[in-house]
Amino acid sequence: MKTLIISDIHANATALQAVLEDAGAIDRVWCLGDVVGYGPEPNECVEILKTLPNLTCLLGNHDAAVMGFIDLWAFNDEARRALEVQMRLLSEESRQFLGLLKPKDVQDGVTLAHGSPRDSIWEYVMSAKVAERNFSAFETQVCLIGHSHIPVIFVDNGRRSLQVLMPSSGDMWRSKQRFLLNPGSVGQPRDRDPRAAYVLWDSEEDIWTYHRVNYDVAPVQEKILALGIPSIHAMRLAYGM
Repeated sequence: MKTLIISDIHANATALQAVLEDAGAIDRVWCLGDVVGYGPEPNECVEILKTLPNLTCLLGNHDAAVMGFIDLWAFNDEARRALEVQMRLLSEESRQFLGLLKPKDVQDGVTLAHGSPRDSIWEYVMSAKVAERNFSAFETQVCLIGHSHIPVIFVDNGRRSLQVLMPSSGDMWRSKQRFLLNPGSVGQPRDRDPRAAYVLWDSEEDIWTYHRVNYDVAPVQEKILALGIPSIHAMRLAYGM
């Protein structure tokens, strides 16, 4: 079975469509949360997700915020202002979709979390120290996470320190050890590579493959600025940071 793993779309339907076209035929989709936030097209992203086969989608912190599950004032000023715009844009159908999302799940023996298995809404797993503390928070061999917008794999190799891998496009991964894997961000990468990021998992071969795909950033930037969303969210798309 071919599984598409995506995260942090952030209302960037153009990037999401580029990922889907690049990935080709897939059997199911696991989205690790933050469908909305930062970008100009929250409703379009929801509509695209609803058409995908065997979709499992998690609740991210930005999704929770537009639904009123967490306080907007928990975000910095630029993120909050973007969320306020998106709350005005969201259709009732999009609200119904986001309102049913869970913050954490287990699918086919794989744990799915937005931030971390320990705190799916807020915790960033960006260091070996934080990753190490999270291995006791899930029971499966593999846990998939998003939230940081950075592709990374943390491997429990049985030694004192974890192995940290920073995969590039085309890199393949297979292991019998336990690991945390972040596919990177579809809609707003922050690893200095502006291309949309995703992972494909071939469950028969048990191979996880990282991918990056280019898309036309300029029209997305124009839409962000036209809506009055802070310009930093448009600028970041060009530089992947």
